[in-house]
Amino acid sequence: MIVLTGGAGFIGSCLLGKFNSMNRSDILVVDHLGEGNKWKNLVGKNFLNYKHKTEFRSQLKSGFYGKEIEAIIHFGACSSTTEKNADYLLDNNFTYSVELAEFALANEIRFIYASSAATYGSGENGYSDSEFDKLRPLNIYGFSKHLFDLWVINKSYDKTFTGLKFFNVFGNNEYHKGVMASMAYKSYCQVKETGKVKLFKSNSPDYKDGEQKRDFVYVKDCVDIIWDIFEKEDFAGIYNLGSGVARTWNDLANTVFSAMKLKPNIEYIEMPESIKNQYQNFTQADMTKLKGTGLKVEFRPLEDSVKDYLENHLSK
Repeated sequence: MIVLTGGAGFIGSCLLGKFNSMNRSDILVVDHLGEGNKWKNLVGKNFLNYKHKTEFRSQLKSGFYGKEIEAIIHFGACSSTTEKNADYLLDNNFTYSVELAEFALANEIRFIYASSAATYGSGENGYSDSEFDKLRPLNIYGFSKHLFDLWVINKSYDKTFTGLKFFNVFGNNEYHKGVMASMAYKSYCQVKETGKVKLFKSNSPDYKDGEQKRDFVYVKDCVDIIWDIFEKEDFAGIYNLGSGVARTWNDLANTVFSAMKLKPNIEYIEMPESIKNQYQNFTQADMTKLKGTGLKVEFRPLEDSVKDYLENHLSK
């Protein structure tokens, strides 16, 4: 049995679909569905059972589970970069992760978990997944993820576990994320509603409006790589998972307009004061380490990914 935390979430549900396509359905989905539409990501998927996160954590501590678990894929986390409740984030993103990791170690279970590019902060120390001590996250979300990465490294568990530092992932099954949904999704919705896309004005003299850059990566490419990692039983370490190519917000918006066969219409708006001091103007994954493992690491160009996303998911 495979435990997939966050299995109803964005990347988790896409990975669940990938496992199903590879004839694996012996999966325990662990999540917190709440009152939103996240439950829809489980429709049409095949899995053994569903457990609420709180119940699962309690059962884990009580010894309810054991070596019948083949692997734990831990993608369950609060992914809001604007969340202010530090106690909640540290419990959900750090303590919960430690509980799962220690259980996996005690029972000799494979452990794969999600980290984040938010751990790199403003990127002043680069985006190498071989350097961790110098990283300075800009928000408590990034810090909660960084704290677990450091816990893993300081105990040398990176020789056993696999961590994936996701960059700006976009794609199907993200509609429930609200303000945390990707700009690809938001742009499509804005064009459908108003005929234009709103982007933040630059908060730095180094970047023109809309010329801030992100490493955008398609969720379909991510889950293909995660499956390949899962297939390699001795695969371990903490790795970046991004396209390795930084593109501007203008590029992304123009790509959406092109996929919708419309002329670009971009409006630049003021960046909220609440995020100015924690805004990443540039991210780009250094993919040298992951590519050096011999794993097949391929990513579709942004234009092809956005076109597929719009035509095969959003427009339907």
